[in-house]
Amino acid sequence: MHGFANPARFLRLARWLMPLLLGVGLVLAFGALAWGLLMVPPDRLMGQTVRILFIHVPCAWLGMAGWSTIAVSSLVELVWRHPLAAIAARAAAVPGAVFTALCLITGSIWARPTWGTWWVWDGRLTSYLILLFLYFGYIALAGAAQRDAAAGGGASRVTAVFGMVGAINIPIINRSVVWWNSLHQPASITLGKSSIDPTFLWPLLIGALGFSCIFGGVVLARMRTLLADIQAEARLRRKAMA
Repeated sequence: MHGFANPARFLRLARWLMPLLLGVGLVLAFGALAWGLLMVPPDRLMGQTVRILFIHVPCAWLGMAGWSTIAVSSLVELVWRHPLAAIAARAAAVPGAVFTALCLITGSIWARPTWGTWWVWDGRLTSYLILLFLYFGYIALAGAAQRDAAAGGGASRVTAVFGMVGAINIPIINRSVVWWNSLHQPASITLGKSSIDPTFLWPLLIGALGFSCIFGGVVLARMRTLLADIQAEARLRRKAMA
C-alpha cells in the first residue's frame, strides 16, 4: 500500500489509468443507457417510468460507495499515516456528493408517478438525504482544514474522524427498508438471487459498472489536481522562505 505513497509513482500510474477508466466508463454507461432507454420494454406495472431505474440505481450505489471510499481512506490516514489517503478522501467527496444528489433527484422524479408525491419522509429517503448533508459537511471541513495553515495535521485528523463517523449512516441506508415500514421497495439485487427480470438486470449492471469506472476516473483526476496544487503551494513557500 505504501508503494504508491510516492506522488511521482502515483502520478505515473494515474496518467494512463485515469483516461482508461473514463473511456471504458463512458462507453459502458452510454451503451447501457441506450439499451435501457430505447430497447428494454416497459414494465408491466410501472410502464415507461421504470426506465429511470438505469440512472437512479447506479447513482444510489455510488453515493454510498463514495462515502465508503472516504471512510476507508480516513482509516488508512489515521492508522497507517498514508500520505495519499487524505487526498483520496477529499477527491472522492465531490463526485460522491454529485451522485448522491442525482440519486435523490431521480428518485423524486420516479416517486411522483409511482407514489403520487415528490417526497415522503421515508426511512430510506431520509437517511439518504442525511448522506448528502454529510457530504456537504465533509467538503466544507476539508476545505477549511486545507486553508488553515496554522491547523497543520490536526485539522486533517479531525476531517478523517468525521469521515469515519459519517460511515455509520451507510448501513442505516442499506437496512432502512428492513428496519422501518417503508414505501421504498426492498433490495432487489442480493448476493443470493435477484428479483429483477434479466431484461432489466443486465443493462442495469453494465450501467453500474460504467458509472463506477467514471467515478474512479474522476477521483483519480481530482487526486492529480490536488497533488498539483499541493506541489505548487510548496514551491511558493520555498521561494518565499528563500
